[in-house]
Amino acid sequence: MHSKYNELNLDKTAHYIRSLQQPDGAILWNQNDKLDPWDHVEAAMGLSVTGFYDEAEHAYTWLAAQQCDDGSWQSAYFCESPSELKETNFIAYIATGVWLHYQVTQNESFLTALYPVVQKALNFVLRFQQPTGEISWAVNRNNQPEPDALLTACASIARSIECGINISQKLKKDCQPWKKAWKQLCDAVKHKPERFDRTWESKARFAMDWYYPILAGLYSADDAKARIDKRWQEFVEPKLGCRCVTDEPWVTMAETSELVMALVAANDNARAEKLFQTLAQWQQDDGGFVTGYVFRDKAIWPEDKTSWTAGAVLLAADALYQLTPAHALFTQPTYLNRQDK
Repeated sequence: MHSKYNELNLDKTAHYIRSLQQPDGAILWNQNDKLDPWDHVEAAMGLSVTGFYDEAEHAYTWLAAQQCDDGSWQSAYFCESPSELKETNFIAYIATGVWLHYQVTQNESFLTALYPVVQKALNFVLRFQQPTGEISWAVNRNNQPEPDALLTACASIARSIECGINISQKLKKDCQPWKKAWKQLCDAVKHKPERFDRTWESKARFAMDWYYPILAGLYSADDAKARIDKRWQEFVEPKLGCRCVTDEPWVTMAETSELVMALVAANDNARAEKLFQTLAQWQQDDGGFVTGYVFRDKAIWPEDKTSWTAGAVLLAADALYQLTPAHALFTQPTYLNRQDK
């Protein structure tokens, strides 16, 4: 049906993610590499949308087993010296993955089993929401918040909170505090740019700051398209993909995939498919995708094929080709049409 979808061989991509999953359920970045909670969930969602339900649930079971008593996770696992900082968007992301898996499978027993894990995670993260709405990007070993916020991270958290609300409503649990926090966070992301990048150089050079508020559902299709068009020339390299940052000659496959989803949110499927087609050249024989390509040097860099890049490609395919009931998870402008939250 979709020639480029078939050319990409997404089933092979899912098998590549499975090859990086350990017997206990952990999904590593690469063989003998580390993992972090956000990218672990991204890879698990790739398994969900390709029908590997048991493997995806095993990934969430592993994450549940690693959860600290306060609801948090470490920033990384399987590495010698993990950071003592815990990143809030890493912790919240489990809500997005669990809700996507339920949308695909309709497995309510899974949703019920993971709800306490999601609840503890989101409650931990919301401890660090500021009165102005944004959420501190990380906390230290004593759970003291870092004094700044990241736009991309807060946009990701907004989507995670919304997924947590959806889980709660499905299970008939009270989530009124989450609704209030979600509204305040969305308002900060969309209307309070001064609350981000206060103690370091602006992150506006990163593609994620450009499109991630769209993936959070904060814009109508028309406004999303206007936001994309404004900086398209800065980030998109024809026939190659999306740059990670404006000032480096480096396209990355995860950013390209996420931009595909943002284009779908903007009802720009023609441009989304054209961009998606650029990914085929980066798929390797084992089904994985290279992380990035430095076009100035005509060199693949770094020389790895991360599980989370593969997951992002699979999520983009779902958004574009509507492969599962969860295809609209990152592409609906819920901030505008669900004000009751």
